[in-house]
Amino acid sequence: MIQTAQKTCKNYNNNNNNPGCFFCTMAEPDPSARRSRIAKCFRELPLRDDKELMIILTGVWRIAVAKPDDPEFPALGLFPCMAKLIINDRNCNNMSIPYYAAHIIGSYTMNSSEFAEMAVRAGVLTPLMELLRGKMSWVEQRVAVRALGHIASHRATFKAVAAAHESEIVNLAMKIASNCIETVYNEFVKMGSEGRMEYQCELMGKGVGGLELQNKKAEAWATQLQSWSLYLLNCFARKKRSINLICNQEFLTELSSIWGGLENQNSFSGICLIRTLCLTQNGRESIANSPHLLKTLCNLSRSSDDSQIKAIKILLSLLQDPNTRPKTLQISAPFLVDLVELRAIRGRSKLGDQIAELLLQDYAKFKVEKSGSLGEGISPFLEEAWELKVGRRKPDELMSERELKQRRVMVSMLKKEGNQKFWAGRVAEAVVIYKKALDLCPLKLRKERIVLHSNRAQCFLIQGEAESAIRDTTRALCLSGQTNNPHLKSLWRRSQAFDMKGMGRESLMDCMLFINDKGRRGMKIPYYAIRMLNKQMNATWIFAAAAAAAAANDETQRPIVFFENGKTKEEEKKKKKFMDGKLEKLIGNGVHQKKGLWRRISIKKNNGLDRRSSVDF
Repeated sequence: MIQTAQKTCKNYNNNNNNPGCFFCTMAEPDPSARRSRIAKCFRELPLRDDKELMIILTGVWRIAVAKPDDPEFPALGLFPCMAKLIINDRNCNNMSIPYYAAHIIGSYTMNSSEFAEMAVRAGVLTPLMELLRGKMSWVEQRVAVRALGHIASHRATFKAVAAAHESEIVNLAMKIASNCIETVYNEFVKMGSEGRMEYQCELMGKGVGGLELQNKKAEAWATQLQSWSLYLLNCFARKKRSINLICNQEFLTELSSIWGGLENQNSFSGICLIRTLCLTQNGRESIANSPHLLKTLCNLSRSSDDSQIKAIKILLSLLQDPNTRPKTLQISAPFLVDLVELRAIRGRSKLGDQIAELLLQDYAKFKVEKSGSLGEGISPFLEEAWELKVGRRKPDELMSERELKQRRVMVSMLKKEGNQKFWAGRVAEAVVIYKKALDLCPLKLRKERIVLHSNRAQCFLIQGEAESAIRDTTRALCLSGQTNNPHLKSLWRRSQAFDMKGMGRESLMDCMLFINDKGRRGMKIPYYAIRMLNKQMNATWIFAAAAAAAAANDETQRPIVFFENGKTKEEEKKKKKFMDGKLEKLIGNGVHQKKGLWRRISIKKNNGLDRRSSVDF
């Protein structure tokens, strides 16, 4: 950037060293003179009001992003200059100046505690708080919350942030995290080209691209605004500050559904903050008192989401605490029992044993001494876990090779009989036969049990019992290894089951893993997986809820147009968008683009489910 600007500088091109030109100063060969002139430039920069100010500021911004650990600019008065630029009323002619100034502060304070201390001494907190309060727009809030988060992350500067603005920052960050997606949609995405502020479009498009690029950037920035707000809250939670304020039940309910989406899966999400809150007694009790949050964590624990391990760890920490164990066990037992045979996942071994140990912590005493109570409705699930981890284990270990072979033959015969019942359309009878086979099958016959669980899950799908299908497919995936070498049919069936329950995020992650593993094995990507992927991408679009709310408001103000098939105009548009989605960037060459593919494939359906998946043999 500096080299480009130097080429446009008339004095630099004419070899005239102008002391007042920032770019001539950057080219000064004498280090002492160069530093003196840079310091003078930073002192005078807030007083300028010309086109060169923006060129200088964007140049400094690029240096800050590229070299955030370089001490030269911070030592020469950068932070006082940026603070003045944010609050300077002269910036009304160029509204991008506060954005770049706050971004520069955040970049330099990201890694260095020393730079953060310099920034606090320079008085950057007050102007950053002005932007956080919404002095300008959500665009400036984004860089302000980022800068405050970096400053608060350092031990040396956290006290300064907390001492002056703790309760206000926490309340503002919670409000932004809850409302920013809707705000960005209503104030930018929904407005179209005519209603958007020109400087915001320039910041997002950098002078190139149209609405598509701006909308894509808006999605990324909205996610970052939400993520950095949670990160700022996490800085206080780590210090065990404002825990009661953060643990507002309404906010916790919203927190459970906040994630970075497909393009920002590694960003700081709601579950990361929940994990930090679990380190405190008040935090654990607040989480245990939120049934909705507990159920969300349980659903994540049985998914292919990257947050699966975090969700399991949170539930285990709640089960370890005597104060939160009863409420947590009541809700989580039906979910965690499906994970007691979980094998190594993402480098963590014996996770299933840890789950079983905590689930059965009180059950052994209840089983042997017939004392105590387990809570209403969870005894069958704990009994099931006991049989899998204790009751059936010893007899299986003592089983002779001859008996094992006999059991294998009997299980194979029952499986074939179940398959025949399934193909004959007698699905309920097939379920009963598969259950008999599972009860008879020794625990060490993993492959046979995987197929039986998966086949029974297919029966449950046809019967419309989504929860039972999720349970069986999860058990099959735990036995096969959920991430390293998953059982593909079980993965696809669980994606369908999640879809039946309206759980788009979980269905999407299973479908993505299914497609990726198919590609990794050199197999053709089935078209029905592409359709599911497209559907769930639309369902989990970051602005989906905000767009639906806006559309509902618009519908009250305009007449509804119906087509001959009884569908509304909006429904027809959504259907076309669904079928015409562009997925090449996610699945590479796996998409079958041959013309007429959709017309030539005939699918038998039962309640909207593809019968093509059938059962294993």
